[in-house]
Amino acid sequence: MAEAKEYDLIVVGTGPGGYVAAVRAVQLGFTVACVEKEARPGGVCLNVGCIPSKALLDSSEHFIQAKEKFQDHGIRFEGISFDLTAMMKRKDKVVADLTDQVRKLLERNAIDIVSGTASLAGPHEVAVITEGGGERILKAKNILLATGSAPIEVPGQAFDGKVIVDSTGALSFDAVPDHLVVVGGGYIGLELGSVWRRLGAAVTVVEMLPRIAATLDGHVNRALERVLKKQGMTFHLNTRVSGAEVKDGKAAVTIEGKDGSSTLACDRVLVAVGRRPLTRGLNLEPVGVETDERTGHVRVNSRYQTRVDSIYAVGDLIPGPALAHKASAEGVAAVENMAGIPGEVNYDALPAVVYTWPEAASVGITEETAKERKIPYCTGTYPFSGAARARCMGETEGFVKLICHSRTDRILGVHILGPHAAEMIAECVLAMEFGAGSEDIARAVHGHPTLSEALMEAAQAARKCSIYTS
Repeated sequence: MAEAKEYDLIVVGTGPGGYVAAVRAVQLGFTVACVEKEARPGGVCLNVGCIPSKALLDSSEHFIQAKEKFQDHGIRFEGISFDLTAMMKRKDKVVADLTDQVRKLLERNAIDIVSGTASLAGPHEVAVITEGGGERILKAKNILLATGSAPIEVPGQAFDGKVIVDSTGALSFDAVPDHLVVVGGGYIGLELGSVWRRLGAAVTVVEMLPRIAATLDGHVNRALERVLKKQGMTFHLNTRVSGAEVKDGKAAVTIEGKDGSSTLACDRVLVAVGRRPLTRGLNLEPVGVETDERTGHVRVNSRYQTRVDSIYAVGDLIPGPALAHKASAEGVAAVENMAGIPGEVNYDALPAVVYTWPEAASVGITEETAKERKIPYCTGTYPFSGAARARCMGETEGFVKLICHSRTDRILGVHILGPHAAEMIAECVLAMEFGAGSEDIARAVHGHPTLSEALMEAAQAARKCSIYTS
Protein backbone atom coordinates (compact mmCIF):
# COMPACT_ATOMS: atom_id res chain seq x y z
CA MET A 1 0.00 0.00 0.00
CA ALA A 2 1.36 3.40 -1.02
CA GLU A 3 2.18 5.93 1.69
CA ALA A 4 -0.61 8.44 2.35
CA LYS A 5 -0.27 11.94 0.95
CA GLU A 6 -1.98 14.74 2.86
CA TYR A 7 -4.05 17.56 1.32
CA ASP A 8 -6.28 20.34 2.56
CA LEU A 9 -9.09 18.96 0.41
CA ILE A 10 -9.88 15.78 -1.49
CA VAL A 11 -12.70 16.05 -4.02
CA VAL A 12 -14.33 12.80 -5.11
CA GLY A 13 -15.66 13.35 -8.63
CA THR A 14 -14.68 15.84 -11.33
CA GLY A 15 -18.10 16.82 -12.64
CA PRO A 16 -19.46 20.40 -12.50
CA GLY A 17 -19.68 20.21 -8.70
CA GLY A 18 -16.25 18.67 -8.17
CA TYR A 19 -13.95 20.46 -10.58
CA VAL A 20 -15.42 23.90 -9.89
CA ALA A 21 -15.07 23.32 -6.13
CA ALA A 22 -11.48 22.17 -6.58
CA VAL A 23 -10.47 25.29 -8.49
CA ARG A 24 -12.20 27.56 -5.96
CA ALA A 25 -10.36 25.74 -3.17
CA VAL A 26 -7.00 26.45 -4.82
CA GLN A 27 -7.97 30.12 -5.12
CA LEU A 28 -8.51 30.08 -1.35
CA GLY A 29 -5.06 28.60 -0.75
CA PHE A 30 -5.93 24.89 -0.38
CA THR A 31 -3.84 22.00 -1.63
CA VAL A 32 -6.26 19.79 -3.55
CA ALA A 33 -6.58 16.34 -5.08
CA CYS A 34 -9.45 15.14 -7.28
CA VAL A 35 -10.30 11.46 -7.55
CA GLU A 36 -11.98 10.37 -10.79
CA LYS A 37 -12.89 6.82 -11.79
CA GLU A 38 -13.62 7.58 -15.45
CA ALA A 39 -10.99 8.08 -18.14
CA ARG A 40 -12.03 11.69 -18.72
CA PRO A 41 -12.96 14.39 -16.20
CA GLY A 42 -16.19 16.33 -16.40
CA GLY A 43 -18.62 13.86 -14.90
CA VAL A 44 -21.99 12.91 -16.35
CA CYS A 45 -22.70 16.46 -17.55
CA LEU A 46 -19.74 16.83 -19.88
CA ASN A 47 -19.41 13.20 -20.94
CA VAL A 48 -22.89 11.74 -21.27
CA GLY A 49 -25.34 14.42 -20.19
CA CYS A 50 -25.72 18.16 -20.71
CA ILE A 51 -23.03 18.66 -23.32
CA PRO A 52 -23.53 15.78 -25.79
CA SER A 53 -27.30 16.18 -25.62
CA LYS A 54 -27.06 19.90 -26.42
CA ALA A 55 -24.66 19.18 -29.26
CA LEU A 56 -27.22 16.81 -30.81
CA LEU A 57 -30.07 19.20 -30.07
CA ASP A 58 -28.23 21.97 -31.91
CA SER A 59 -27.34 19.73 -34.88
CA SER A 60 -30.87 18.37 -35.22
CA GLU A 61 -32.38 21.85 -34.88
CA HIS A 62 -30.11 23.16 -37.66
CA PHE A 63 -31.37 20.30 -39.84
CA ILE A 64 -35.05 20.93 -39.16
CA GLN A 65 -34.58 24.68 -39.67
CA ALA A 66 -32.96 24.06 -43.05
CA LYS A 67 -35.61 21.52 -43.99
CA GLU A 68 -38.71 23.39 -42.88
CA LYS A 69 -38.01 27.06 -42.14
CA PHE A 70 -35.20 28.39 -44.31
CA GLN A 71 -37.53 28.56 -47.33
CA ASP A 72 -39.50 31.25 -45.47
CA HIS A 73 -36.31 33.33 -45.59
CA GLY A 74 -35.89 32.71 -49.31
CA ILE A 75 -33.22 30.06 -48.83
CA ARG A 76 -33.87 26.85 -50.76
CA PHE A 77 -32.18 23.46 -50.84
CA GLU A 78 -32.55 20.52 -53.16
CA GLY A 79 -32.67 17.06 -51.56
CA ILE A 80 -31.52 18.09 -48.11
CA SER A 81 -30.31 15.23 -45.91
CA PHE A 82 -28.15 14.60 -42.86
CA ASP A 83 -25.20 12.37 -42.02
CA LEU A 84 -25.82 10.77 -38.62
CA THR A 85 -22.24 9.49 -38.38
CA ALA A 86 -20.85 12.99 -38.91
CA MET A 87 -23.34 14.36 -36.41
CA MET A 88 -22.17 11.87 -33.80
CA LYS A 89 -18.51 12.59 -34.53
CA ARG A 90 -19.13 16.29 -34.02
CA LYS A 91 -20.87 15.56 -30.72
CA ASP A 92 -17.95 13.40 -29.59
CA LYS A 93 -15.45 16.11 -30.54
CA VAL A 94 -17.35 18.74 -28.54
CA VAL A 95 -17.23 16.42 -25.53
CA ALA A 96 -13.55 15.61 -26.01
CA ASP A 97 -12.61 19.29 -26.35
CA LEU A 98 -14.48 20.34 -23.21
CA THR A 99 -13.28 17.47 -21.04
CA ASP A 100 -9.74 18.21 -22.19
CA GLN A 101 -10.24 21.82 -21.12
CA VAL A 102 -11.34 20.64 -17.67
CA ARG A 103 -8.22 18.46 -17.32
CA LYS A 104 -6.00 21.38 -18.32
CA LEU A 105 -7.84 23.65 -15.87
CA LEU A 106 -7.17 21.24 -13.01
CA GLU A 107 -3.53 20.78 -14.01
CA ARG A 108 -3.02 24.54 -14.42
CA ASN A 109 -4.20 24.98 -10.84
CA ALA A 110 -1.74 22.34 -9.56
CA ILE A 111 -4.58 20.00 -8.59
CA ASP A 112 -3.53 16.36 -8.39
CA ILE A 113 -5.81 14.15 -10.52
CA VAL A 114 -5.93 10.66 -9.04
CA SER A 115 -7.39 7.96 -11.30
CA GLY A 116 -9.37 5.24 -9.60
CA THR A 117 -12.49 4.37 -7.62
CA ALA A 118 -12.78 6.17 -4.30
CA SER A 119 -14.33 5.14 -1.00
CA LEU A 120 -14.21 6.72 2.42
CA ALA A 121 -11.68 5.12 4.75
CA GLY A 122 -12.29 7.52 7.63
CA PRO A 123 -13.22 11.13 8.42
CA HIS A 124 -10.01 12.33 6.80
CA GLU A 125 -9.05 9.45 4.49
CA VAL A 126 -10.01 8.30 1.01
CA ALA A 127 -9.02 4.90 -0.32
CA VAL A 128 -8.52 4.78 -4.07
CA ILE A 129 -8.53 1.50 -5.99
CA THR A 130 -6.47 2.02 -9.13
CA GLU A 131 -7.09 0.41 -12.51
CA GLY A 132 -4.45 -2.19 -11.81
CA GLY A 133 -6.16 -3.21 -8.56
CA GLY A 134 -3.74 -1.51 -6.19
CA GLU A 135 -4.89 0.68 -3.30
CA ARG A 136 -3.75 4.18 -2.48
CA ILE A 137 -4.69 6.15 0.64
CA LEU A 138 -5.13 9.91 0.47
CA LYS A 139 -5.48 12.07 3.56
CA ALA A 140 -7.01 15.52 3.89
CA LYS A 141 -8.41 17.99 6.37
CA ASN A 142 -11.69 17.97 4.43
CA ILE A 143 -13.37 15.68 1.88
CA LEU A 144 -15.98 16.79 -0.66
CA LEU A 145 -18.23 14.15 -2.24
CA ALA A 146 -19.41 15.14 -5.72
CA THR A 147 -20.06 11.82 -7.47
CA GLY A 148 -23.31 12.82 -9.16
CA SER A 149 -26.17 10.54 -10.12
CA ALA A 150 -27.22 7.71 -12.42
CA PRO A 151 -30.45 6.93 -14.31
CA ILE A 152 -33.12 5.07 -12.36
CA GLU A 153 -33.76 1.57 -13.69
CA VAL A 154 -37.39 0.44 -13.55
CA PRO A 155 -38.41 -3.17 -12.90
CA GLY A 156 -39.69 -4.73 -16.10
CA GLN A 157 -37.80 -2.15 -18.16
CA ALA A 158 -34.21 -3.16 -17.46
CA PHE A 159 -31.57 -1.46 -19.60
CA ASP A 160 -30.00 -3.75 -22.18
CA GLY A 161 -28.02 -1.00 -23.91
CA LYS A 162 -29.51 -1.84 -27.29
CA VAL A 163 -33.29 -1.73 -27.37
CA ILE A 164 -34.10 -0.47 -23.87
CA VAL A 165 -31.67 2.32 -23.05
CA ASP A 166 -30.96 5.09 -20.59
CA SER A 167 -30.11 8.66 -21.57
CA THR A 168 -26.52 7.67 -22.35
CA GLY A 169 -27.66 5.04 -24.82
CA ALA A 170 -30.06 7.47 -26.50
CA LEU A 171 -27.11 9.74 -27.30
CA SER A 172 -25.43 7.12 -29.45
CA PHE A 173 -27.96 5.32 -31.65
CA ASP A 174 -26.30 4.10 -34.83
CA ALA A 175 -29.48 4.74 -36.83
CA VAL A 176 -32.63 6.80 -36.44
CA PRO A 177 -35.30 4.65 -34.78
CA ASP A 178 -38.52 4.09 -36.70
CA HIS A 179 -40.40 4.45 -33.43
CA LEU A 180 -38.94 5.63 -30.13
CA VAL A 181 -40.99 5.24 -26.96
CA VAL A 182 -39.88 7.59 -24.19
CA VAL A 183 -40.86 6.55 -20.68
CA GLY A 184 -41.00 9.78 -18.68
CA GLY A 185 -42.05 13.25 -19.80
CA GLY A 186 -39.41 15.21 -17.93
CA TYR A 187 -36.58 17.37 -19.24
CA ILE A 188 -34.35 14.52 -20.41
CA GLY A 189 -37.10 12.60 -22.16
CA LEU A 190 -38.41 15.67 -23.98
CA GLU A 191 -34.97 16.82 -25.08
CA LEU A 192 -33.78 13.46 -26.41
CA GLY A 193 -37.21 12.78 -27.86
CA SER A 194 -36.89 16.09 -29.74
CA VAL A 195 -33.52 15.09 -31.20
CA TRP A 196 -34.83 11.87 -32.72
CA ARG A 197 -38.18 13.34 -33.77
CA ARG A 198 -36.41 16.03 -35.79
CA LEU A 199 -34.31 13.37 -37.48
CA GLY A 200 -37.36 11.38 -38.54
CA ALA A 201 -38.38 9.02 -35.72
CA ALA A 202 -41.93 8.63 -34.54
CA VAL A 203 -41.76 9.57 -30.85
CA THR A 204 -44.27 8.55 -28.19
CA VAL A 205 -43.91 9.91 -24.67
CA VAL A 206 -45.54 8.03 -21.79
CA GLU A 207 -45.92 9.99 -18.55
CA MET A 208 -47.57 8.92 -15.27
CA LEU A 209 -48.49 12.48 -14.30
CA PRO A 210 -51.25 14.52 -15.96
CA ARG A 211 -48.73 16.87 -17.59
CA ILE A 212 -45.23 16.87 -19.03
CA ALA A 213 -42.32 18.75 -17.43
CA ALA A 214 -44.36 18.88 -14.25
CA THR A 215 -42.05 21.26 -12.39
CA LEU A 216 -42.71 24.04 -14.90
CA ASP A 217 -45.44 26.62 -14.50
CA GLY A 218 -48.73 25.14 -15.73
CA HIS A 219 -49.15 27.86 -18.34
CA VAL A 220 -45.77 26.93 -19.79
CA ASN A 221 -45.98 23.14 -19.79
CA ARG A 222 -49.44 23.17 -21.39
CA ALA A 223 -48.16 25.42 -24.16
CA LEU A 224 -45.00 23.31 -24.53
CA GLU A 225 -47.09 20.18 -24.93
CA ARG A 226 -49.12 21.84 -27.69
CA VAL A 227 -45.95 22.91 -29.51
CA LEU A 228 -44.35 19.46 -29.29
CA LYS A 229 -47.56 17.85 -30.56
CA LYS A 230 -47.43 20.19 -33.56
CA GLN A 231 -43.87 18.98 -34.12
CA GLY A 232 -45.15 15.39 -34.29
CA MET A 233 -44.71 13.97 -30.79
CA THR A 234 -47.45 11.77 -29.31
CA PHE A 235 -48.24 11.88 -25.60
CA HIS A 236 -49.91 9.39 -23.26
CA LEU A 237 -50.45 11.23 -19.97
CA ASN A 238 -51.82 9.76 -16.74
CA THR A 239 -50.37 6.54 -18.10
CA ARG A 240 -47.87 4.09 -16.66
CA VAL A 241 -45.63 1.54 -18.35
CA SER A 242 -46.17 -1.87 -16.77
CA GLY A 243 -43.52 -3.70 -18.78
CA ALA A 244 -41.44 -3.91 -21.92
CA GLU A 245 -40.68 -7.14 -23.75
CA VAL A 246 -37.82 -7.35 -26.23
CA LYS A 247 -37.85 -9.85 -29.07
CA ASP A 248 -35.83 -9.93 -32.30
CA GLY A 249 -34.48 -6.43 -31.77
CA LYS A 250 -37.91 -4.88 -31.23
CA ALA A 251 -39.87 -3.98 -28.12
CA ALA A 252 -43.48 -4.30 -27.07
CA VAL A 253 -44.26 -1.73 -24.38
CA THR A 254 -47.37 -2.32 -22.29
CA ILE A 255 -49.05 0.84 -21.06
CA GLU A 256 -51.96 1.31 -18.67
CA GLY A 257 -54.13 4.41 -18.66
CA LYS A 258 -57.67 5.49 -17.91
CA ASP A 259 -58.91 3.65 -21.01
CA GLY A 260 -57.27 0.37 -20.02
CA SER A 261 -54.07 -1.29 -21.22
CA SER A 262 -52.55 -1.40 -24.68
CA THR A 263 -49.24 -2.21 -26.36
CA LEU A 264 -46.87 0.07 -28.22
CA ALA A 265 -44.62 -1.62 -30.77
CA CYS A 266 -41.28 0.14 -31.23
CA ASP A 267 -37.63 -0.46 -31.97
CA ARG A 268 -36.15 1.65 -29.16
CA VAL A 269 -37.26 2.48 -25.61
CA LEU A 270 -35.72 5.35 -23.66
CA VAL A 271 -36.39 5.07 -19.93
CA ALA A 272 -36.02 8.56 -18.43
CA VAL A 273 -37.97 8.51 -15.18
CA GLY A 274 -35.39 10.22 -13.00
CA ARG A 275 -31.96 9.83 -11.47
CA ARG A 276 -30.60 8.41 -8.22
CA PRO A 277 -27.59 9.61 -6.18
CA LEU A 278 -24.38 7.72 -6.96
CA THR A 279 -23.43 6.65 -3.45
CA ARG A 280 -22.77 2.95 -4.03
CA GLY A 281 -19.28 1.94 -3.01
CA LEU A 282 -18.50 5.18 -1.16
CA ASN A 283 -18.60 3.39 2.22
CA LEU A 284 -20.75 6.13 3.73
CA GLU A 285 -22.48 4.40 6.64
CA PRO A 286 -19.40 2.81 8.26
CA VAL A 287 -17.77 6.25 8.39
CA GLY A 288 -20.92 7.87 9.81
CA VAL A 289 -22.35 9.70 6.79
CA GLU A 290 -26.14 9.50 6.80
CA THR A 291 -28.42 9.11 3.78
CA ASP A 292 -32.16 9.50 3.31
CA GLU A 293 -33.73 6.06 3.48
CA ARG A 294 -36.33 6.89 0.84
CA THR A 295 -34.37 8.86 -1.78
CA GLY A 296 -30.78 7.81 -1.06
CA HIS A 297 -29.63 11.45 -0.88
CA VAL A 298 -26.79 12.32 1.47
CA ARG A 299 -27.97 14.35 4.45
CA VAL A 300 -26.18 17.70 4.82
CA ASN A 301 -26.64 20.91 6.81
CA SER A 302 -26.75 24.45 5.44
CA ARG A 303 -22.94 24.39 5.13
CA TYR A 304 -23.10 21.19 3.02
CA GLN A 305 -21.53 19.22 5.88
CA THR A 306 -22.61 15.68 6.51
CA ARG A 307 -22.93 14.37 10.07
CA VAL A 308 -19.14 13.91 9.88
CA ASP A 309 -17.84 17.49 10.13
CA SER A 310 -14.90 16.96 7.78
CA ILE A 311 -16.99 15.39 4.99
CA TYR A 312 -19.16 17.51 2.69
CA ALA A 313 -21.47 16.65 -0.21
CA VAL A 314 -22.93 18.64 -3.12
CA GLY A 315 -24.79 18.30 -6.41
CA ASP A 316 -26.96 15.34 -7.28
CA LEU A 317 -25.87 13.59 -4.08
CA ILE A 318 -28.00 15.95 -1.99
CA PRO A 319 -31.68 16.96 -2.32
CA GLY A 320 -32.80 19.33 -5.06
CA PRO A 321 -32.96 19.30 -8.85
CA ALA A 322 -30.21 17.43 -10.71
CA LEU A 323 -28.72 20.48 -12.41
CA ALA A 324 -25.07 21.03 -13.27
CA HIS A 325 -25.13 24.71 -12.32
CA LYS A 326 -26.68 23.84 -8.95
CA ALA A 327 -23.76 21.46 -8.31
CA SER A 328 -21.20 24.11 -9.28
CA ALA A 329 -22.75 26.74 -7.04
CA GLU A 330 -22.92 24.30 -4.13
CA GLY A 331 -19.32 23.23 -4.69
CA VAL A 332 -18.13 26.83 -4.42
CA ALA A 333 -20.29 27.46 -1.34
CA ALA A 334 -19.07 24.28 0.39
CA VAL A 335 -15.42 25.16 -0.13
CA GLU A 336 -15.96 28.72 1.07
CA ASN A 337 -17.57 27.34 4.21
CA MET A 338 -14.52 25.14 4.76
CA ALA A 339 -12.35 28.24 4.50
CA GLY A 340 -14.43 30.13 7.05
CA ILE A 341 -16.11 32.33 4.44
CA PRO A 342 -19.93 32.36 4.48
CA GLY A 343 -20.97 30.33 1.45
CA GLU A 344 -24.54 29.77 0.35
CA VAL A 345 -26.74 29.15 -2.69
CA ASN A 346 -29.94 31.11 -3.29
CA TYR A 347 -32.26 28.30 -4.34
CA ASP A 348 -35.06 30.79 -4.92
CA ALA A 349 -33.06 32.13 -7.87
CA LEU A 350 -31.92 28.86 -9.42
CA PRO A 351 -32.74 28.73 -13.15
CA ALA A 352 -33.91 25.63 -15.01
CA VAL A 353 -34.11 25.08 -18.76
CA VAL A 354 -35.73 22.56 -21.08
CA TYR A 355 -33.73 22.64 -24.33
CA THR A 356 -36.55 21.79 -26.68
CA TRP A 357 -37.35 24.29 -29.43
CA PRO A 358 -38.75 26.63 -28.46
CA GLU A 359 -36.87 26.48 -25.18
CA ALA A 360 -38.58 26.63 -21.80
CA ALA A 361 -36.76 28.42 -19.00
CA SER A 362 -37.82 29.35 -15.50
CA VAL A 363 -36.64 30.79 -12.22
CA GLY A 364 -38.49 31.22 -8.94
CA ILE A 365 -41.95 29.99 -8.05
CA THR A 366 -44.78 28.99 -10.37
CA GLU A 367 -48.27 30.46 -10.26
CA GLU A 368 -49.50 27.17 -8.80
CA THR A 369 -47.03 27.51 -5.93
CA ALA A 370 -48.08 31.10 -5.28
CA LYS A 371 -51.68 29.93 -4.98
CA GLU A 372 -50.77 27.03 -2.69
CA ARG A 373 -48.81 29.32 -0.38
CA LYS A 374 -51.58 31.94 -0.47
CA ILE A 375 -49.13 34.61 -1.61
CA PRO A 376 -50.85 37.72 -3.03
CA TYR A 377 -49.47 37.98 -6.53
CA CYS A 378 -49.82 39.56 -9.93
CA THR A 379 -48.85 38.16 -13.31
CA GLY A 380 -47.84 39.83 -16.51
CA THR A 381 -47.51 38.01 -19.82
CA TYR A 382 -46.40 38.98 -23.28
CA PRO A 383 -46.34 36.82 -26.43
CA PHE A 384 -43.32 36.57 -28.69
CA SER A 385 -45.68 37.16 -31.59
CA GLY A 386 -45.68 40.79 -30.42
CA ALA A 387 -41.88 41.07 -30.30
CA ALA A 388 -40.38 42.57 -33.43
CA ARG A 389 -37.15 40.57 -33.18
CA ALA A 390 -39.07 37.29 -32.88
CA ARG A 391 -41.07 38.27 -35.97
CA CYS A 392 -37.87 38.93 -37.89
CA MET A 393 -36.54 35.52 -36.86
CA GLY A 394 -39.79 33.76 -37.70
CA GLU A 395 -39.90 32.42 -34.13
CA THR A 396 -43.18 33.65 -32.67
CA GLU A 397 -44.17 30.63 -30.56
CA GLY A 398 -44.36 31.19 -26.83
CA PHE A 399 -44.47 33.97 -24.29
CA VAL A 400 -42.89 35.50 -21.19
CA LYS A 401 -44.74 35.28 -17.87
CA LEU A 402 -43.67 37.27 -14.85
CA ILE A 403 -45.04 36.73 -11.33
CA CYS A 404 -44.60 39.43 -8.69
CA HIS A 405 -45.88 40.09 -5.19
CA SER A 406 -48.99 42.25 -5.49
CA ARG A 407 -48.09 44.48 -2.52
CA THR A 408 -44.28 44.69 -2.61
CA ASP A 409 -43.87 44.23 -6.39
CA ARG A 410 -40.90 41.93 -5.74
CA ILE A 411 -40.37 39.40 -8.54
CA LEU A 412 -41.29 35.91 -7.39
CA GLY A 413 -40.82 33.97 -10.61
CA VAL A 414 -40.32 34.28 -14.35
CA HIS A 415 -41.29 31.65 -16.92
CA ILE A 416 -40.36 31.81 -20.58
CA LEU A 417 -41.33 29.63 -23.51
CA GLY A 418 -39.67 30.88 -26.64
CA PRO A 419 -36.54 31.28 -28.75
CA HIS A 420 -33.32 31.49 -26.72
CA ALA A 421 -35.23 31.41 -23.44
CA ALA A 422 -32.13 29.80 -21.88
CA GLU A 423 -30.20 33.03 -22.43
CA MET A 424 -33.05 35.37 -21.52
CA ILE A 425 -33.59 33.81 -18.10
CA ALA A 426 -30.21 35.10 -16.88
CA GLU A 427 -31.53 38.65 -16.66
CA CYS A 428 -34.37 37.36 -14.48
CA VAL A 429 -32.00 35.44 -12.20
CA LEU A 430 -29.92 38.57 -11.68
CA ALA A 431 -33.04 40.63 -11.00
CA MET A 432 -34.21 38.15 -8.36
CA GLU A 433 -30.76 37.99 -6.75
CA PHE A 434 -30.93 41.75 -6.25
CA GLY A 435 -34.51 41.67 -4.99
CA ALA A 436 -35.83 43.58 -7.97
CA GLY A 437 -39.48 44.36 -8.60
CA SER A 438 -41.37 44.23 -11.88
CA GLU A 439 -40.99 48.03 -12.05
CA ASP A 440 -37.20 47.67 -12.21
CA ILE A 441 -37.39 45.49 -15.32
CA ALA A 442 -40.23 47.53 -16.81
CA ARG A 443 -38.25 50.79 -16.49
CA ALA A 444 -34.92 49.33 -17.65
CA VAL A 445 -34.38 50.30 -21.28
CA HIS A 446 -34.04 47.19 -23.44
CA GLY A 447 -32.48 47.29 -26.88
CA HIS A 448 -34.78 47.29 -29.89
CA PRO A 449 -35.47 45.00 -31.58
CA THR A 450 -34.55 42.23 -29.13
CA LEU A 451 -36.22 39.17 -27.68
CA SER A 452 -35.71 40.59 -24.19
CA GLU A 453 -38.22 43.33 -24.95
CA ALA A 454 -40.87 40.67 -24.35
CA LEU A 455 -39.66 40.46 -20.75
CA MET A 456 -39.91 44.23 -20.39
CA GLU A 457 -43.45 44.15 -21.78
CA ALA A 458 -44.46 41.33 -19.41
CA ALA A 459 -43.09 43.37 -16.50
CA GLN A 460 -45.09 46.38 -17.63
CA ALA A 461 -48.21 44.21 -17.79
CA ALA A 462 -47.58 43.00 -14.23
CA ARG A 463 -47.26 46.61 -13.06
CA LYS A 464 -50.82 47.34 -14.19
CA CYS A 465 -51.94 44.83 -11.61
CA SER A 466 -49.56 45.55 -8.75
CA ILE A 467 -49.83 49.34 -8.81
CA TYR A 468 -53.57 49.27 -8.21
CA THR A 469 -53.78 46.34 -5.80
CA SER A 470 -54.23 47.31 -2.16
